[in-house]
Amino acid sequence: MDQLSALKAFCRVVEAGGFSAAAAELNVSHTVMSRQVRHLETLLGAQLLNRTTRRLALTEAGQTYYDRARAILDELQEADLAVGRHQATPRGTLRINAPMAFGTLDMALWLPRFMERYPELRIDLVCNDRYVDLIEEGFDVALRLARQMPDSTLMAKKLATVATLLVASPAYLARHGAPQTPQDLAQHNCLTYTLVPRPHEWSFVGPDGAQATVPVRGTFQANNGIALRSAALAGIGIATTASFIVHEDLQRGDLVEVLPTHRMRPRELYAVYPHNRHLSPKVRAFIDFATDVYRTPDWL
Repeated sequence: MDQLSALKAFCRVVEAGGFSAAAAELNVSHTVMSRQVRHLETLLGAQLLNRTTRRLALTEAGQTYYDRARAILDELQEADLAVGRHQATPRGTLRINAPMAFGTLDMALWLPRFMERYPELRIDLVCNDRYVDLIEEGFDVALRLARQMPDSTLMAKKLATVATLLVASPAYLARHGAPQTPQDLAQHNCLTYTLVPRPHEWSFVGPDGAQATVPVRGTFQANNGIALRSAALAGIGIATTASFIVHEDLQRGDLVEVLPTHRMRPRELYAVYPHNRHLSPKVRAFIDFATDVYRTPDWL
């Protein structure tokens, strides 16, 4: 049996989280995948995987072998790409991770155009609001919103700046009045986003450049921007939210920007991907397409 094929099968099983998922991705049978990994274990004289009916885990030897094997396969891919990357057509499965609200409300709108341009690609989009380890979980690329990218071995390309806005419904402001200064927020029901370091402290830069940080409180908080938007539309209070979530509501007048002369710190939109000297055609195509999309996004 070809050791290189067995090595590829082993890495795919690890990255897919099981034999069945890996077999489906490679369009082979579960039996073939299992036989290749067993052949590798026999060849090495070591158990690489602990198998149970419910889960699969690397042994210590398996982790060491996987790390080396993954590096070998990456180098081999880079060698292939160095020769043929300009002629290569994006194909295969592209695994993308994105924040829940962004992937649902914005990214999903233009992905069909990307797929139409590259019909040989299969998209696997996973949206969630937790920090995802791209390499460990087998993602090719992620879109991330951050005020500052942490130090990492990942590559990051900035795509756009996303404004953070304060919004409320006209009905709420008619009942409670519109705040004129950040300090006035103490008298209002403030709807807070909990996936930030200090959700109950809102910071602003005024029109004269002066900075102000004010404590806020309210009856509703959430770890999802879509939920905060819904609460604001229902007239519950004043919400802090990203511009891409509410730009259409603002255009229609269903929401109104609060304290428009005071700016909250924006977040940056990045395309993040594992470091390779030669990007695969599918990742390069995705990043190039996203770069074009976010040169002039609707919500700027």
